[in-house]
Amino acid sequence: MESTDKLTDTNAILAYLYETFPLCFIAEGETKPLKIGLFQDLAEKLADDSKVSKTQLRVALRRYTSSWRYLKGVKPGAQRIDLDGVDCGELEQEHIDHAQATLKESQEKAKAKRLAVAAKNPAKKPARPAKKAAPKTQVKKQPAPAEKAAPVVELVPAKLEELKQKQRVNIKLGQNPVSGVITDINKEDVHVQLDTGLTVKVRVEHILL
Repeated sequence: MESTDKLTDTNAILAYLYETFPLCFIAEGETKPLKIGLFQDLAEKLADDSKVSKTQLRVALRRYTSSWRYLKGVKPGAQRIDLDGVDCGELEQEHIDHAQATLKESQEKAKAKRLAVAAKNPAKKPARPAKKAAPKTQVKKQPAPAEKAAPVVELVPAKLEELKQKQRVNIKLGQNPVSGVITDINKEDVHVQLDTGLTVKVRVEHILL
């Protein structure tokens, strides 16, 4: 019988990998480059694990290796590691160059997005100070607690073979992705019901995970 606690959320699968292979997948701080072909090793290790599927593992692995902290760890002198954290050889220069270029491009896109958001929401001009009234007993108001900034989730483009009905995805609509659930897949066209209730038909290249 299939387990009822099957993981479908990418962040939950990453948390599971951090716990299961702590010497390979590092949850916080600097990471190490992974062995080439690690996905196959991972799929074989978890072949009998009903919590995860190969498709979801592939998505989680791509999310991990696309993160800024992983790309920063792909640098001269770094050693690739396997699932047990054992060194598997030094990085090739072409892989280092590709990682640095990818990191630079991703950071520039994030900066451009922040600037675009700031341009749409300029700071309001300060109001003119009110005329001083007769002195009164003033009660100091406690400042409202500052809202915590939401964690930044790095989304990556989806592939058609990774998608399935009832899967939660993000759609590129304008500046910010919009969340929704896949209702139907027809070749390259994917029907998604947005959280707003609207159903849209988009191409796979507009879907993020």
